[in-house]
Amino acid sequence: MTKADLINALAADTGLTKADADRFLKSFTATVQKTLQRGDSLTLIGFGTFSVSNRAARVGRNPQNPSQVIQIKASKGAKFKAGSKLKQSLN
Repeated sequence: MTKADLINALAADTGLTKADADRFLKSFTATVQKTLQRGDSLTLIGFGTFSVSNRAARVGRNPQNPSQVIQIKASKGAKFKAGSKLKQSLN
């Protein structure tokens, strides 16, 4: 499903215009992003939890030159853990 498909589905399910559904989706994704940037997690009970994942620094190999060892810096990433209702709906 693309972003446009999601906007169309939101508009059809809620009776919102496509423009309003687009504004809602932009607001939702911005809120998730701001929450994660603060280091907090966002939980939608039954659906899942968005959280920040810390990746430790590590040694890796240059894919262009596998004999070259490189240092990969520590970084943060976004993580999503599915909730119980979402998991049940898939089985």
